Amino acid sequence: MHPTESIAPSKTLEIDALAKKLLSEGKDVINFTVGEPDFPTPSNIAEKAIEAIRKGYTKYVDSNGIPQLREAISKYLAEKKKVFYTPDDIVVSNGGKQALFNAFSAILDEGDEVLMFAPLWVSYIPQVLLARGKPVVVKTKFENNFVPTKDEILNNITDRTKVILVNSPNNPTGGIYDRETLETIAKIANERNVFVVSDEVYDDLVYDGTHISMYGLVKDELLIYVNAFSKSHAMTGWRVGYTATKNKEIKKRISKIQSHVSSNINTPAQYAAIEACNTDNKPMIEEFKKRREFIMNKAKEYGLEFIEPKGAFYLFFKVSGNDEEFCKQLLSEKLVATVPGSAFEMPGFVRISFATSIEKIEEGMKRLGEFIRSGN
Repeated sequence: MHPTESIAPSKTLEIDALAKKLLSEGKDVINFTVGEPDFPTPSNIAEKAIEAIRKGYTKYVDSNGIPQLREAISKYLAEKKKVFYTPDDIVVSNGGKQALFNAFSAILDEGDEVLMFAPLWVSYIPQVLLARGKPVVVKTKFENNFVPTKDEILNNITDRTKVILVNSPNNPTGGIYDRETLETIAKIANERNVFVVSDEVYDDLVYDGTHISMYGLVKDELLIYVNAFSKSHAMTGWRVGYTATKNKEIKKRISKIQSHVSSNINTPAQYAAIEACNTDNKPMIEEFKKRREFIMNKAKEYGLEFIEPKGAFYLFFKVSGNDEEFCKQLLSEKLVATVPGSAFEMPGFVRISFATSIEKIEEGMKRLGEFIRSGN
């Protein structure tokens, strides 16, 4: 059986498409589905792409990414995140999505296991299956803030485990793994010689405490670091992400895969990303922080059970009964689009994205409150 046979389409994009269809029909839909900042890409970043087009920078370039961008990313990581990779350690890809897929494809042999922690992002399982690997999903507990315990990790790790996948800040919960948890994961990986793919695309969006990277905890040759400009700089459609690793063999494989799958990413977008490395995104983060406070206060007012989103821009709350039915009814009765927790391997929960205006959040939460009070 071909791996695509066991892959379902992205439920997030499916519901987003339905919400947009209702919007196109003139319905007053509040769309809480997609994790996409509603802010425009900062104009100085966009201008650099326009400038690149005018200068004729529209040809094929190095499939690893133009040297200037890899140098800018290297400097940006070192100065802003205390993560130290040389330009030669970096491959620039079509968003964090392709960066992750390149990493899985470079590491996995058929049947190799990837340990991942639910709730988890919808594309992890399909990507591992497409790379001929075997996803091993560890269901974490709400009572533990959806943070994996040492026993949960050790009880699921086997001789076939090739990768531990870490996503902190987390999509869909907004949770952040504490240092002790990250050190536990790193210790297990280091002792067993298991790769760690660390998806840190939400690392700038931290509101409570500070982001802790897996860099420096996992042995250099075992860590594949993944990041992107999509969430941090409102550049979702530009498709600029990257992997970084000091493992020369894995980097070489990622580079080879990239060269044959897509050559280079969009050339003008790379010049825009250089500017993003030097662009302050604090105003956007502060606005997300205000939205987070507002949505948490409303959720508490309605008696919703959730873990506090310390990062990203999601609220993940408990529902009674079937989560998919809850989302369908909420959309049909109140025109509020949300994503069921079952899409993230965690039934019984619903995800709201607060990456939209405070006015829409206010109206959407008002409708959600009415829906809950009506007995749903």
